[in-house]
Amino acid sequence: MKTLHLSAAAVALFLLGACETIDGAGRDISRAGSVVSDAARDVQDDL
Repeated sequence: MKTLHLSAAAVALFLLGACETIDGAGRDISRAGSVVSDAARDVQDDL
């Protein structure tokens, strides 16, 4: 029974860590998209 509890806790920690990593990656990708959009807008304004 103790092994089951430890295994469940380990899986929960792994999943929580993965969620944080995916959330951070999503924010980074969003920021990169904003930079590209701003650059495209600047080029379009210059034309």
